[in-house]
Amino acid sequence: MTDETEADLTGATPRRRAKAPVEKVGGRKLRPATMMMGHGYDPMLSEGSLKPPIFLTSTFVFPNAAAGKRHFEGVTGKRPGGADGLVYSRFNGPNQEILEDRLAVWEEAEDALAFSSGMSAIATLFLSMVKPGDTIVHSGPLYAATETLIARILGRFGVHWLDFPAGATREEIDAVLSKAATGNVALIYLESPANPTNALVDVEAVAASRDAIFTGANKPPIAIDNTFLGPIWAQPLKQGADIVVYSLTKYAGGHSDLVAGGVLGSKEHINTIRLMRNTIGTICDPNTAWMLLRSLETLELRMSRAGENAAKVCAFLKDHPKVEKVGYLGFLEGGDDARQADIYRRHCIGAGSTFSLYLKGGETEAFAFLDALKIAKLAVSLGGTETLASHPAGMTHLSVPEARKKALGITDNLVRISIGVEDADDLVADFEEALRAV
Repeated sequence: MTDETEADLTGATPRRRAKAPVEKVGGRKLRPATMMMGHGYDPMLSEGSLKPPIFLTSTFVFPNAAAGKRHFEGVTGKRPGGADGLVYSRFNGPNQEILEDRLAVWEEAEDALAFSSGMSAIATLFLSMVKPGDTIVHSGPLYAATETLIARILGRFGVHWLDFPAGATREEIDAVLSKAATGNVALIYLESPANPTNALVDVEAVAASRDAIFTGANKPPIAIDNTFLGPIWAQPLKQGADIVVYSLTKYAGGHSDLVAGGVLGSKEHINTIRLMRNTIGTICDPNTAWMLLRSLETLELRMSRAGENAAKVCAFLKDHPKVEKVGYLGFLEGGDDARQADIYRRHCIGAGSTFSLYLKGGETEAFAFLDALKIAKLAVSLGGTETLASHPAGMTHLSVPEARKKALGITDNLVRISIGVEDADDLVADFEEALRAV
């Protein structure tokens, strides 16, 4: 069937189907880094433009009335899978659809959605999955805004929660899920590594526990925030997760100049989440989607360089007399770290470039260190080209109750550091000088 005939019959825009995407060359399956240069986009549909234009429009013209009806059957959920073509920018757009195609490539997910922020992605996920009386089981700690959303916001609408520590064993996970199973568990939500402690969650153990305790239609999906390591250093769909969540603001965007979020997973789950996104309008804008397409082209390069830099910086910090501990995944070995080391070996491809630094002392020492930095910037967020440092207890997790912060290990001497792509020796010099001020 020709592209023109298909478009005439369905009313679908031929933008993505006009030319089959190049996924293999001579029998070789192309790597994601290669596919980021053109996957999901045909230049001939945009005047030959090498890069996708930014489509700044609020609405799209239908080829005929029947096509308009069919598109709305998709966006309203009467027919699963979303619209066959472009409808209205609250629902979809060329830049967002190309971005979603490319996001899915990295983890071999069936489908993906782009959002206006990481938190809008998480909020839309929760709203699409839970109802009053349901329970969310989650790992801890989580990003502070996520914990607030679960406990304080959804709690107001009758949603309950139970949690287990990030490094929990299968037995500990079984105990929490068994307790939760007395009610309706709508979602199991994980964050690994945990923010800001860098503790890993055993996704395989969570999946095994879920499958043993829940059956049939009662089986809750497992969603995981993969922002810290994904998609280069961790791909949790392979360990049993059903849905992967990203703050695309971080490594995917990578230049500290945009805010966006993403959700990847099976078509079944993505269809459910898409219907909620279409209703409440949490899709990202065309310009942000275009900027993310630019960023994905260098994702592997940036993350690889940052990871190499982090290994050098952490090697310097590890034995410094003013450092109590470095929570860097590359240092996990035996002893107290044996459990975490086992998870790391099974789940992770690399140690990442964001880590927790515990200084000897408390808030005074942490603030002295942060204020003395010259190259590293004192700012929240992570995953950018520049090195960032922040104080979780006094900044990102300030809203978390003191007792819970203590239980989760978010202490006053903890500094979270995200290493960028600067020269590694320059960064070491910066940290060395800052430690003199402690």
